[in-house]
Amino acid sequence: MSEVIPFRSVSLHDQVAERLRSLIFDRQLAPGDFIDEVTLAERWQISRTPLREALKVLVSEGLVEPVPRRGCRVIEMTATDADELFPIMAMLEGRCAFEATQHATDADLRELRRLHDELERTAAAHDVDGYYQANHGFHSFVQRLAGNRWLDRVTADLRKFVRMLRGRQLILPGRIDASINEHRVLLAAMFERDAARAERAMHDHLLAQHAALKTLRKIESGDSVQAEPHPFAKEASSA
Repeated sequence: MSEVIPFRSVSLHDQVAERLRSLIFDRQLAPGDFIDEVTLAERWQISRTPLREALKVLVSEGLVEPVPRRGCRVIEMTATDADELFPIMAMLEGRCAFEATQHATDADLRELRRLHDELERTAAAHDVDGYYQANHGFHSFVQRLAGNRWLDRVTADLRKFVRMLRGRQLILPGRIDASINEHRVLLAAMFERDAARAERAMHDHLLAQHAALKTLRKIESGDSVQAEPHPFAKEASSA
């Protein structure tokens, strides 16, 4: 019998793929950028083989696209992409909040409070990048608390594309203040063990992100617009 070679827990190309994702999500590789395989291989001191294997993974995930004779470039999320994606994410993350509220232990709620406190801190400082990072951690934790592997699978897959937008809507004047109010409503519902209210709060929070992004796009295009108030703004401000 031939010698059995043990599998490594994480292959090199998986590690490279994760590093590429981080560069994309942090916008060190911006939408539309071509990936310089030679430079990255030299910087990371690897051959181009695991890099190319990693790029195949990212192509299959939809984060990069191959261009004949030019290599791979980071995809660009269009306004239509956002219009189609956010309503779906609102449904999925709403369901995550519903199931998380049902399953959360007291210890889970304490951790959720800790994550929310970080949101409060960065919101008070109007630290857009810090708030974006804290917000991603909060939403990811709610997703894990749901404990539904099928919901987790589809939500995690689509969340990658939301991350491609990297919280651009947060630079809209007043958006961080509105967002933290939406989080307060969500947190209150979860602490009161009101799963249906938590689901609505999360759903409306995602749609508010989309509305803010649309308003920002119009402003950047030179259109004169007035942002529509969030449908639950009164409830949020009184939370």
